[in-house]
Amino acid sequence: MPGSLLGNAVRRIEDPDLVRGRGTFVDDLRPAGVLFASFVRSPFAHAEVTSVDVAEAEAAPGVVGVYVAADLGLKPGFPFFPTNKACARPPLADGRVRFVGEAVAVVVAESRAQAVDATELVDVDYEPLDVVVDMEAALADGAPLQFDDVPGNVAGGQRSADGDVLAGAAHVVRARIENQRLAVAPMEGNAVLVVPGGPDDEHDLTVHMATQMPHVARASLARSFGLDEERVRVVAPHVGGAFGGKAGVPAEHLVVVAAARRLGRAVSWAETRSEAMLSMHGRGQVQYVEAGFDDDARLTGLRCRVVGDCGAYAGFGGMLAVGPTYLMATGVYDVPAIAYDAVAALTNTSPVGAFRGAGRPEAAAMLERLMDLAADQLGVDPAEIRRRNLLPPDAFPHKTLTGATYDTGDYAHALDEALRIAGYDDLLAEQARRRERGDSRLLGVGMSCYVEVTGGGSGEYGVVDVGTDGTVTVRAGTSAHGQGHATAFSMIVADRLGVPLEQVRFEQSDTAVVPRGQGTGGSRSLQLGGSAVDGAAEAVLGRARELAASMLEVNPDDLEVADGGLAVAGVPGTSVSWAQLASRAVEDGDSLRADHDFAASGATFPFGAHVAVVEVDTETGLVTPLRHVAVDDCGRVLNPLLVEGQQMGGVAQGVAQALWEEFRYDDEGQPVTSSFVDYAIPAATEMPRSLTLANTVTETPLNPLGAKGIGESATVGSTPAVQNAVVDALSHLGVRHLDMPVKPDRVVAAVRAAAAGTVPDPWREPPAVFATLPVRDSERGGEEVSNI
Repeated sequence: MPGSLLGNAVRRIEDPDLVRGRGTFVDDLRPAGVLFASFVRSPFAHAEVTSVDVAEAEAAPGVVGVYVAADLGLKPGFPFFPTNKACARPPLADGRVRFVGEAVAVVVAESRAQAVDATELVDVDYEPLDVVVDMEAALADGAPLQFDDVPGNVAGGQRSADGDVLAGAAHVVRARIENQRLAVAPMEGNAVLVVPGGPDDEHDLTVHMATQMPHVARASLARSFGLDEERVRVVAPHVGGAFGGKAGVPAEHLVVVAAARRLGRAVSWAETRSEAMLSMHGRGQVQYVEAGFDDDARLTGLRCRVVGDCGAYAGFGGMLAVGPTYLMATGVYDVPAIAYDAVAALTNTSPVGAFRGAGRPEAAAMLERLMDLAADQLGVDPAEIRRRNLLPPDAFPHKTLTGATYDTGDYAHALDEALRIAGYDDLLAEQARRRERGDSRLLGVGMSCYVEVTGGGSGEYGVVDVGTDGTVTVRAGTSAHGQGHATAFSMIVADRLGVPLEQVRFEQSDTAVVPRGQGTGGSRSLQLGGSAVDGAAEAVLGRARELAASMLEVNPDDLEVADGGLAVAGVPGTSVSWAQLASRAVEDGDSLRADHDFAASGATFPFGAHVAVVEVDTETGLVTPLRHVAVDDCGRVLNPLLVEGQQMGGVAQGVAQALWEEFRYDDEGQPVTSSFVDYAIPAATEMPRSLTLANTVTETPLNPLGAKGIGESATVGSTPAVQNAVVDALSHLGVRHLDMPVKPDRVVAAVRAAAAGTVPDPWREPPAVFATLPVRDSERGGEEVSNI
C-alpha cells in the first residue's frame, strides 16, 4: 500500500460541479405546481401596526393567499436558541414592528413576479414610535423601550462579584473599543422550498433550505408545528455560504411552512439581496477594557465591561458578549485576575446573530488592541510585551479564570514564526526611514496573538458503507457549505481502507439519509465529523478483517490493508477486494457498514499569530494593506489545500472588518449601508498585495485525528493585526487609538487632531447599567443569574 493520503494537498472533489454550473441550490428547485412567497415589510424601525388591508392584494392576478399574523396562528419564538423569553419574535409582526424590514404579511402567488407585485397592494397603517438605534443609548435612563416588560432594554447580562482586580497595579491601561456590526452577506441569501406531504407520503413535511444544520432545523420545525421529527425531512442542497448566518430557522421560513400546509401546495421563497442585507448581521459590541501591569510590563489584572447589541427581539448575537467573548477574554495571556461584566442591549435594528467566529474575534480584538495600547503607554515593543505575558508551553492543559480548559498550545512559537516570516526588524527599519524623511505615506506594522475555542456540540455521527461493487459511501451529520467536507472525509476513509479517492462517495445534509447530526458551525466539522467517519471506517475495517480471515483461512492479525482490499502480510497474491468482502457480508445476511458516534471529551483551542503591514497616506487617509502573514495552528493538518483556503478566506473577512465593512443605521433606524453600493465588501484587488499563509502544528489529544478547527481562526487573528498596523503607522504623531473600520475620514481626523494637540482620550466611563447586573453563576454558588 502506498504512503498515507493524509497530510497531502488534495484538490477539492466537490468543486467541478460548482465551477461548471452543475450545482443545485434551493432556488433552482421547481416542483410541479410550486407557488412563490413574497413578504410585506415594515418601513419603520418602531411602530404600532394599526391595520392591515389585504383585500386588493387577494384579488390580484395569480394570488392564492395573503396572510397576516392572525391568519397563521404561529407562536412567537427564536430562530436559533432562546435568549430572553419576553422578547420572542412572532414570525409575522403582531401589533408592533421593531426594526426596518420586519415581515408584516406574506403574499403567495403562482409566480414570483405576481407575488412581489401584490405586496405593493397590501395597505398597512403604522403609528410610529420612538426609536433607539445605538446600543449604549438603549441602556440609558428614559430610552424608548422595545418591550414594556423588559426594563432598560436589557435582554440579559452578568457581572463579576465585587472586587478590584486592578488594585496594586503599577500601571493601568484603559480604552473604549468598538467592534462594529457587520452584514454576513453570503453569496446566497436565505432560501426555502416547502413541500407538504400527502396521506400516503413518508413525510408530512419536506423542507429544502439553505442551512448549516439540517438536523437542528428539523427539530425546530417539528417543535414549531407539533410534528414528530421522523415525519419531517430537511434537505440542504448546495448552500452558497453561511458564515454563521444560517444556523437556525428564520421567521420567514416558519411562515412559508405554514402557508404551504394551509394551501396543500409547495411554496418557495428566496431572499433578494436587499432582504439578505437586513436579515443576517453579526458582531456589534462596545468594550470597556482596563488592564493592570507591573513595572516589568506583566499583567496583574483585567477588567472588562462589554455591551452586546442584540438588535430587535433579543437576537442571540448580543448574548455572545455574555458567553463566548467572556470565555475567551483572557486569550493567550497569563492573566492572574479578571472581572468581566456583560450586558445584552435591545435596539430597533435587525436582530444580530453569528458571524464567522461568533464572539471569539471580539475577544481577541479587545485584548490585542489593549496590548498595543499598553506597549505604547509603557514604552515596550509590541512583540516584547506579548512575549512577557504569553502562557508558556508547559502550562497546558491550562484552566483559565473564565472556565475554559486549553488543550495544547505553543503561543510564543507562533508569534516568533510570524515575525520571522514578516522580517519584523527590517520592517521597523523601513518605517523609521519613512518617518525620518517626513513621508506622507507611512508604514504601519501590526500584530496579534490569539486563541479561540472550536468543536462545539455534544458530538457527531458518521457512516461508512461498502457496496458490492466496491464503492465506499461515506455519510456524516455535518453539513458542508464550502468547507470541503467531501474531500476531507473521503480522504480519511480512502486512507483508512486503502481505496482510491475516486471510489468514495460522500453524502450529507438530508435527514432522510443521515439520521442524526449537529451540522456545521464553530469550526467543529473535521475534529468531530471527521473523527466519527474515521471511527466508522475503523469499525468497517475490523469487520472486513474477520470476513477476509474466513475467506483466506488465515488469522485476522496476519492481514493488512492493500490496494483495493485486504491481503496477507508478506504473501503476494493472497488478497480479497472490497467488492468481494462486501459481497461476502451480503451472503452472510449482513452488510459491510458501520455507524459511529464520536464525542470529544472537551473543546479544542486553535491559536496563532498574525502580522499586518499597511501603508497609510496621511493626506488622504487611504489605508493600503501591503502584506499579511498568518501563522495559524489548527493541530494536525490533513489537507494543506483546505487549510489554506480557510486561512485565505478568513484573512479576507478579517481585513475587511478592520478597514471597510460596517452596517450602519441613521437615528430613525433606517439602514444606510444596505446594498453593495454602500456596504464596502472588498474586491480581490483590495486585499494585501502579499499574503503568506503558514502553520505551526500542535496536535490535540482530544480526538483521534489530532485536529483542531481552522474555519474561523484567520478571521480572529487578522482583524486586530490590521487595526494595530494602522494605529502603529500614526503612533509617532500621538495617535493612540482608532476604532474600526479604519476608513480614510477617521485617519484624516486623527492626523489633524494630533497636529492640533487634541487627540481624544480612548477611555470614557461605561454605562451605569453594569452595576445593576446579577452576579455570574460561577461566582455565587450556582444560582440562576441570566436570561440566556
